[in-house]
Amino acid sequence: MSQSLIIVESPTKVKTIKKYLGADFDVKATSGHIKDLPKSSIGIDIDNNFEPTYTVIPSKKKNISELKKAARSADTIYLAPDPDREGEAIAWHVAQEIDTSKKDVYRILFNDLTKQTVLASLTHPGTLDTKKYDAQQTRRMLDRLVGYQISPILWEKVKRGLSAGRVQSVAVRIICDREKEIQAFVSEEFWTITALLDGKNPPPFEARLIKIAGKKAKISTGEESETICDELKRTDFIVSSVTKKETKGQSPPPFTTSKLQQESSRKLRFSAKKTMSLAQKLYEGIDIGTEGSVGLITYMRTDSVRIADEALNNARAFIAQAYGDAYLPPSPRRFKSSKSAQDAHEAIRPASLSHPPGDIKQYLGRDEFRLYQLIWNRFIASQMKPALFDRTTIDITAGPYLFRAAGSIMKFPGYTIVYNESRDKDSPEPAPDDNLGVTLPDCSEGETVRLSALTPQQNFTQPPPRFSEASLVKELEEKGIGRPSTYASILSTIQDRKYVALNEGRFHPTELGMVVNDLLVENFPNILDVQFTASMEENLDRIEEGTLSLLDALRSFYEPFQSELNHAKKNMRNVKREETPTDITCDKCGSPMVIKWGKNGKFLACSNYPECKSTMNFVLTEGGKIEKSKPESTDVVCDKCGREMIIKEGRYGRFLGCSGYPECKHTQPLTTGIHCPNEGCGGLLAEKRTRKGKTFYGCTNYPTCKYAIWNRPIKEACPLCGFPFLVEKNLRSKGASKACPNKDCNYSEAL
Repeated sequence: MSQSLIIVESPTKVKTIKKYLGADFDVKATSGHIKDLPKSSIGIDIDNNFEPTYTVIPSKKKNISELKKAARSADTIYLAPDPDREGEAIAWHVAQEIDTSKKDVYRILFNDLTKQTVLASLTHPGTLDTKKYDAQQTRRMLDRLVGYQISPILWEKVKRGLSAGRVQSVAVRIICDREKEIQAFVSEEFWTITALLDGKNPPPFEARLIKIAGKKAKISTGEESETICDELKRTDFIVSSVTKKETKGQSPPPFTTSKLQQESSRKLRFSAKKTMSLAQKLYEGIDIGTEGSVGLITYMRTDSVRIADEALNNARAFIAQAYGDAYLPPSPRRFKSSKSAQDAHEAIRPASLSHPPGDIKQYLGRDEFRLYQLIWNRFIASQMKPALFDRTTIDITAGPYLFRAAGSIMKFPGYTIVYNESRDKDSPEPAPDDNLGVTLPDCSEGETVRLSALTPQQNFTQPPPRFSEASLVKELEEKGIGRPSTYASILSTIQDRKYVALNEGRFHPTELGMVVNDLLVENFPNILDVQFTASMEENLDRIEEGTLSLLDALRSFYEPFQSELNHAKKNMRNVKREETPTDITCDKCGSPMVIKWGKNGKFLACSNYPECKSTMNFVLTEGGKIEKSKPESTDVVCDKCGREMIIKEGRYGRFLGCSGYPECKHTQPLTTGIHCPNEGCGGLLAEKRTRKGKTFYGCTNYPTCKYAIWNRPIKEACPLCGFPFLVEKNLRSKGASKACPNKDCNYSEAL
């Protein structure tokens, strides 16, 4: 009989922890949250001090039964969900559901899943943390109060199915505000002038005009540039100063959650969601052969750059052995966390340095290996000596004009032999290796240099860039919106709700996103205020610290929010009822068409409704002119009336509809012409769409046949195994390819 029960959050951890402990320990998993506020109602008694009602999540009833059964056989229960607020809530809810009478119940925390950490936690167990649980409850209730009371207003005023979120809506606002900046931006012409110069000593070098008469150079037109160039050709170029100095490029600190998501996006092209999913696997344990399942990194949700002394010493020993003492600083490098950091956990680092990425590559998936290597390299680099550069700056005067040349030569690579931090292409921040490799000649002050050429260059000011995943995470972190555990879900949620779209790596607000954002900003100025949202995050931290109560936080929030709610119910624009006149006439009755909002966005509708129910889609030309969308024709004939079937767009994807609508309402699936591979089925694969808008290809005989694939099928048999069709894949790393969907076949060929 097991004497002790350990309850963790993820089933993956069970295998890892069991390996470290003997038969006296049973290990079970909750598989995430087991209780939550009910879906069918708000679940908060606002008039009774915001008393919440938590109910068991229906899909977790079996989990709870298993936990109760295991608890009955145990004398000691260790609650070990993840070491954050969400994990604390899970631990509390488990304690509420299982019978803990006559049991010793403890709370234990694992910063990593190494044997040493697990055993140490059992040796020094703690108790449930009321303050951390209150902070999670407050966050959950705030989100529910906002979502369940604003969303119905959006259903009434815009369309059903819309939702608002306390944090996600602010993220959408940040993207929409940037889009408005871009739309309002007026590009201005400016010119730069570069001089090619020869001194007494080689090599020739380039210098850029930076000042005119002591002020920053501002050249607005080509004519002005030409006048300056003509003047410069008649002027002597004299070296006014030469500055040489050694500069250091310090290594970056180990990863926090947000920095991991940013670098993973820049270097590996991973989404924030994918990064966190891979990091979770690395934390929970990977089977690495004879050692079995091993947790490879520390806990991946953290805003701290703190490193344990033992880990620092291990890193220094590794560096001395692998790279030599020349790369080892005299003492360990310690980094200071930001003021807002909770500092509950260490930075993200390898759990042990006994598993270098190259040694265990064979046990990791390709993406798991790349992320583990990124975390490993960043951590090792953080404890190495800085890179050293010789930087030279030469200023040259030509009458009232000042030119500058800059060069940088690396003297010692330091940490850069292991790791270089990436930057967004549009980042204004200078890098320590700017102008690296630019060699300047030995010059002396007062030396006259010869002008070989002048190059005027026309430029135009650029609007602020749209956010990438990396730069949006950085913006959210800097503004105090959300916390490390929420960045990935924020980015996923705003895309799932169709408020923004990620096109070519940049966030663009959709038309729906802009409309909803404008309505929310106008009617809920507090909820959509960045500073207000950041202050609420600070309040959650204060609750966890014990300096603010749950009830005080909720009361201070709800009073102004209730006022905004009442105002919005009465005064928010009703977009559903708005009609914008157009000069397009109805094909059915000749009445003017108007633009209206529907469940799939804007469309053209006959102004003679309900007598005439004609509708159609439209497009906006570059000049802003409204034009009818021409239906995509096919050679398929309607089975009911003999008219042509046309391709239409619906809630669940594209389909074939009769061109005689509304007289004939016949529809049928838009098939690929490829038969379902299930034996005896006889159906065809048709293009479909999930509730969240993702395209897939499923059998037309659904639900009798449930065959479905994500990738577009190609009408071509596999040359290796003979499978009746191939599928198109498009991977960032490999580009477009055609591959066999048969899991037992490895055929793949570039398209």
